[in-house]
Amino acid sequence: MQEDFLHYVWKHRAFSTLVLNTTKDETIEINNLGQHNYNAGPDFFNAQLSIDGQLWAGNVEIHVKSSDWYTHNHEIDKAYDNVILHVVWEHDTEVFRSNNSEIPTLELKHYVDIGLQENYKRLMQSKSWINCESDFSSVGDFVFNNWLERLFVERLERKSEDISKLLKQSNNDWEAVLFKMLLKNFGLKINRDAFFSLANSVDYTVVRKLQNDALGLEALLFGQADCLDDDIQDVYYLDLKHRYQFLKQKFGLDNQGVLQVQFFRLRPPNFPTIRLSQFANLYTLEHQLFSRVIEINKLDEFHKLFKKGVSEFWMTHYTFSKTSKVSKKLLTKSFVDLLLINTVIPLKFCYAKAQGRTIDDELLELIKQIKIENNSIVKKFLDLKAMQKTSLTSQALLQLKEEYCDKNKCLQCAIGNQLITKNK
Repeated sequence: MQEDFLHYVWKHRAFSTLVLNTTKDETIEINNLGQHNYNAGPDFFNAQLSIDGQLWAGNVEIHVKSSDWYTHNHEIDKAYDNVILHVVWEHDTEVFRSNNSEIPTLELKHYVDIGLQENYKRLMQSKSWINCESDFSSVGDFVFNNWLERLFVERLERKSEDISKLLKQSNNDWEAVLFKMLLKNFGLKINRDAFFSLANSVDYTVVRKLQNDALGLEALLFGQADCLDDDIQDVYYLDLKHRYQFLKQKFGLDNQGVLQVQFFRLRPPNFPTIRLSQFANLYTLEHQLFSRVIEINKLDEFHKLFKKGVSEFWMTHYTFSKTSKVSKKLLTKSFVDLLLINTVIPLKFCYAKAQGRTIDDELLELIKQIKIENNSIVKKFLDLKAMQKTSLTSQALLQLKEEYCDKNKCLQCAIGNQLITKNK
């Protein structure tokens, strides 16, 4: 037995309340279960109970055993003086307030349905990939789809915390935040951290001054990424090198904190050289990128907005030292979709919140237009249950796995909730 289960039982009133008595045989009537406290202090605040006809208002503390009160040193903590009911699974000792008055105790095991206990034990003792793997497909579509939508919003909320930090660092410069997030996600998984460190090494005011200078912006990015230190006798390379030295001196640039970009295990279209040129091209062609990102809500319009390629040199190169077949190397729709999932949609969500608006149907419709992501976690979930193949689904499933399944938070999950209460 775990306290989490007892919290769940109390919070959801998942126990018989028709005839409820304390261990001293006093009658209990519950008017208000109280507010669940996830921080330090009693487990439920502001409960209202009648004990033997006497109305009490205060807090409720929950333990597996009554003696846990002393194990957790509550007897010397004044924060627990206002506890009006001690809810336990097993009563093994009396507990007292600091004024020596005894706290009434409810032994919960006499009032919880055996079926609920069995379902909980079976779920929590599972050794599968996820606790509910064998029963996952049995969850009703109405509960499942509503939960996925909630999980997607939760994931946006989590990402918006990162955006809020960037906003604070940039004095609420949304353009600067978009620049950092976009550059970070241009690096995908392999170069994400390196590109983000690159973005953080440059003040966005410098980028603004170079948006009409394609070569200057490329020189800035390649130089800060430490890609211009080789002895390559190429006109383009030497031009970038010369331009970067000028920019470095003019703006006092420093790239000591920039992580090294990686080429290993990447296909040539994903080489950091190509991604940095595409990024520079995007910013020199779209001077009002943030405004465009906020006003657009159609997937095809985003694909047009981000349909940018590389500068002339990179049409025949993947690295500085070797030529290749001519190719414009345009950003693919699948790559743009990833930018939308990881950058644009979280930013639009956060911007709407800053304007006092909640998530709207247009944003939900946009995420549903994007194809489901292809990764091992999503694939495993799809093997368990048929579901809509959109990126809302994949983002929700990632949130489910990371924040609920991996942390055994089945009691806080709508899926686990339904399975625990099923046929109890």
